This record gives sequence, structure tokens and C-alpha cells, in this order.
Amino acid sequence: MDKPKFKIPESGHALKSGSRSIVATVILLAVLIIVNIVVSLLPPAMTKIDISSARLYSISENTKDVISGLQDDVTIYWIVQADQEDDVLDNLLSEYSNLSSHITVEKIDPDLHPTFAEAYTDEYVENNSLVVVNGDKSKYISYYDIYLYETDPTYEVSYVTAFDGEGAVTSAIDYVTNADFPIVYALQGHGEEDIPEVFAKQIANDNIVARQLSLLTSEAIPDDAAALMIFSPQSDISENEEEIIAEYVKNGGKLLVMAGRVENDLDNLYGLLGYYGVSTSKGVVIETDADHFSPRQPYVLLPDMISNDLTSSLVEQKYSVVLPLTLGMTVESNGNGLVTPILKTSDKAFSKTNWINMTTYDKEDGDTDGPFYVGIKVEDRNKGVIIWYSSSTLLTSQVNSLSSGANAELAINSLAYLTGESEAMAIQSKSLNYNYLTISSSQSTVLMITMIAVIPLIYLFIGICVFFWTRRRRGEAGA
Repeated sequence: MDKPKFKIPESGHALKSGSRSIVATVILLAVLIIVNIVVSLLPPAMTKIDISSARLYSISENTKDVISGLQDDVTIYWIVQADQEDDVLDNLLSEYSNLSSHITVEKIDPDLHPTFAEAYTDEYVENNSLVVVNGDKSKYISYYDIYLYETDPTYEVSYVTAFDGEGAVTSAIDYVTNADFPIVYALQGHGEEDIPEVFAKQIANDNIVARQLSLLTSEAIPDDAAALMIFSPQSDISENEEEIIAEYVKNGGKLLVMAGRVENDLDNLYGLLGYYGVSTSKGVVIETDADHFSPRQPYVLLPDMISNDLTSSLVEQKYSVVLPLTLGMTVESNGNGLVTPILKTSDKAFSKTNWINMTTYDKEDGDTDGPFYVGIKVEDRNKGVIIWYSSSTLLTSQVNSLSSGANAELAINSLAYLTGESEAMAIQSKSLNYNYLTISSSQSTVLMITMIAVIPLIYLFIGICVFFWTRRRRGEAGA
């Protein structure tokens, strides 16, 4: 006869299991509390990760270079009412104070200190404005210089487009800790376009002084010129002006040119390059490589960027420079200096000579084969430097937007390089709106085929497979 089987009550096991769970929970909570306390004691730079698309909470390498050279103590007064602090600005100022022991951030409540700002500015001081001070030198930063605004002409409403806090603060620190700033002269008298606002603002942020110069009334370029800039002339310079500018570069002067195809020939201006073995085409460069031009616009180039001091930041971030209506440049000999390429077309590019009456983008008789340079740096034997971009429209608002600001960054990098302000190379404002997606013609074609054909076909194939698989399962179940 089998012995009766007895079942052990489960209540004891349940009690032990529950006790272990409670102990484990208490230990876990204790560990989490300890970790939270330790993390709270760490500096924000070690605990915050910037995942914003505009990198709102990150400091650029350019700012770090400027701050690393600080020897003076700088105080940033943050004029803000209690509990009205801008969160983005708060994080930015924390980054600055963490970067250097020479930087102190101090809040000033205007309700408690209503006359504080009067010692630094006559302007009406908005909440979240700043004053950067070093000894007797100071610079006021309005809240409206920290956030950039645009006005909708249709509805007459202003709206925020970008955050420029880093550029404004770094510029102010550079301003109060330096005594002298480079002067750049912009040539006038040839229908030159006004310097676009985005570029003019960046020049000011880099503490570069911009002045106008007419060689029709001056016999020489001023001795205090850190560089001469020629932007978008609509007519040619005179032979006398060409001689003055050529002599300036030969004596160690610095020259930045942004001039491309216009209705009038610029033979004297481009003659400046002939001394260095550089010649130019007579027409407009047309690209036939679909990876090197904007969709359906073969005259709007997306040239290759050669990585160097001017372009490395753009190359690393995979930006594309956009250049419409360019003149093609070729190096025929070593000339009297060293020519370094900055921007280059594909091997399939050509120059269309009869561009004004152009009826086709196809190559015709008389057109010149590429490849071409559309951006170069020329170093004279006597340390003079020329940086030349063969487009007059690369800094217009629309074209610069197409490049997501890359054009303006390249231009300011070039000017900073020429003036010796390389540490202040472009600190871009951080867009709070959309950026244009700049893609080549071939990328546009691939994207269109993928969206219209490939993806729908994949979904169709998956649907057919699921349909037959379901029928088969039902058949097997019925059997």
C-alpha cells in the first residue's frame, strides 16, 4: 500500500519570497538615492548631454580656444528678475563659468538694483540681458542680441529664428580682454553690393572693424588695414586700382575677394591673379556631374571642399557650400606664389561662354572643359595672401540659407584667417527654425525613386507574403 503524499504549504515560501523582494527593493532604493546624490554633486558638463538638433546646450571649440587664453578675470552680470531666468541662457552661462576660473557669473535682480545697468548702457535693459566686465572695460549684450528675430512683412509679426548667445558672449569676452582690433576695408566705387546682414553681424561679433575705402580718392590702401575686401562688384576696377592692390599684396597685404560672373567683364580685377599663374574662364561654370549641382540648376554648384584651416569645421560636419554663377579658375603655372585649392568642381564641369543667351545646359562649341577651382588661396613670396571665391552671390540670404549657413561660415573663416583672428572663426548662431537640406541632383533622384517606387514595393511585397502565410496557417489549422 502506497504511503499518502502530503503537499507542503506554500505560505512559508511566499513569506520568504516576499521578504526577499522587500529587502531587494529597499537596497535598490538606497543605491538609487546614493547615486542621485553623487550625480547632483558633479558639474553640469559631466551630467548633461546635448541631444538638441541645433546643439543649443553645447559650446564650440572656437569659444574654448578663446577662453583657454584668458589671463584677466571677467565677470558676466546676468540682469534678470527672480524666477524669470531663461533656461537656455542659464545653461550657456554655466558652461562659461565651468570653462575657466577667470570667468564669474553673477545675477543682478533689477528690482533690487534698479540703477545697476546705468553704469554700462543708456539703453532700456530687457530681462535676461548681460553685461560683460573686465576692469574698466565693459560690453552690454541686449536680450535682443542673444535671440535673433525676423519680421513677417505680411502679418507684421516678429518671431525668434535663432539663438546667438554663444557668439555674443564670446565676442564680448574677446572685446573686454583685448586692446586692439583689426580693421578691414571694403572697396567701393564699382557698384559693390552692401555686405549682407548675416556676414556684417559676424564681422562685428569677431570684433573686426569694417570701414569703406574708395581708391578713386585714395592713392594707397591705409597702413592700418589688416585686410582689403572686395565683395560683389558689378563693374571692373581701373588699371590704376589694379596696380595699387597688386602692390599692396606684394608688400604683404591680405585680400579677400568674392566676385563671380556679372554682365560686365572683370578683366582688371581678375588680372590680379595672373601674376600668380591663375587664369579664368570667360563664361559661367556648368556642372554635369549630378553630385555637384543643385537639382535642375547645373549653374548652382556644390563644389568639393578641400580640407584645410578654412574648411575643416565644415568638412567634419558634412556641410555643402553653394556657389551660383561662378567663374572657373585654373592654375597654369607656379607663378610668383603658392596656390592652394579651397573649392573645386568635378572633372565633368565646363564653362559656358555664351551664358547670357544660354538656351541649353549642354556643352556647345566654344565652351571650355574643366575641372575648375572656384575657391583658392594664394600666398605671395613676401607673405601677402589672397583668398578668392569666384561667385558674387554666395552671401545673399537665399543662397546662404540653401547652404544652411556654410557659405557665411566659410567667408568669416577666411576673413578671420587673413586678419590673424583665427581663434574667433565663425561661431554660428543656432537656428530655432528649420534648416534647408542641401542635396545634389543625383541624391534628389535617388530619394525620389526610393519614396515613389522602392518603399511602396517593399510594403506591397510584405503584404503579399503576410497574406499567403495567413492563408497557409488557416489551411493547416482546418486540416
